[in-house]
Amino acid sequence: MSTRVLICDDSKIARKQLARILPTDWDVEVDFAEDGQEALDMLSSSVFDILFLDLNMPVKDGYETLEALQSFEQSPAVIVVSGDVQPKAIQRVKEMGAIAFHKKPASAEELRSLLISLRLFSVGDDQQNKVVVEQPTAAEQFTLNECLQEISNIAMGRAASVLAEMLNVFVKLPVPTVNILEVSELQMALDYSVKNDSCSAVSQGYVGSGIAFETLLIFSDSSFPDMAKLLGVTDTITRELETELLMDVSSVLVGPFMAAIGKQLNIDFSHSHPLLLGQHVKIADLINEKKATWKRTLAVEIVYEVENYQISCDLIMLFTEDSVPTLENLLSFLVEEDE
Repeated sequence: MSTRVLICDDSKIARKQLARILPTDWDVEVDFAEDGQEALDMLSSSVFDILFLDLNMPVKDGYETLEALQSFEQSPAVIVVSGDVQPKAIQRVKEMGAIAFHKKPASAEELRSLLISLRLFSVGDDQQNKVVVEQPTAAEQFTLNECLQEISNIAMGRAASVLAEMLNVFVKLPVPTVNILEVSELQMALDYSVKNDSCSAVSQGYVGSGIAFETLLIFSDSSFPDMAKLLGVTDTITRELETELLMDVSSVLVGPFMAAIGKQLNIDFSHSHPLLLGQHVKIADLINEKKATWKRTLAVEIVYEVENYQISCDLIMLFTEDSVPTLENLLSFLVEEDE
């Protein structure tokens, strides 16, 4: 009898990539869900043996899905596959009933070993029914936004893990957003996400293999007291100390994030020194400062929040318009390698 597998991930790329690396000699029937709620609906009406579950998803995330599954009379074996590699995230999902955690991106060898160790798949059962996953049709080809969102999701998790370890906290992660924006639209997006009268920001330029972009890390000014507390700073928070805190947290978030992006794209990016773009300013002032440089830009935005603390920051990658065709080309090669 076939093993019924459900792969739940909001990324079409991640769903296809995971399906492709299932053991080829495993007799399985694979279905897909785009978010936790869709997975729960499918599990309510049909029996599945294994659920591969992402954590950062819209509608209902992985944690909410695991919580809901606790009330199911019959639920599948859950393996969380996520870019969020914070130790506390891994501990939480196991406490909530997941039997294993695997970081993205997984390889066929790693996944095979994991399934064997969990006794969900065994070699030598004469199961020669190769897993067949439909290739995307022309209409289903992965877009630049989808590809960039997935590699950003993985990089986001790596950076959050470093920050979580430094501060001994749990960092709440969103689904990265990817859009081509005019400067006015970028200001509106930032006004909405910062939700504060004033903020402080650090910028840094990156270039490599025909791709140029700037990272912008924006902190709500209300984050400083808790940031100082977590870093063990007992001195009065002066403007100089705030600058130091900004630079410290910026290097911890941006450095690992860019290392993970570069590794996935196979590019060694060279970068400028981080620059303090503004302190205690309004978003409009930040945008005006750079309006001539940015104009129309491809923007990737990630909002990091620290659980139980008033700390939030917005990490944005702003690609030059000239970089988009090169980036699109590189990402299309990545997708082809997965196929």
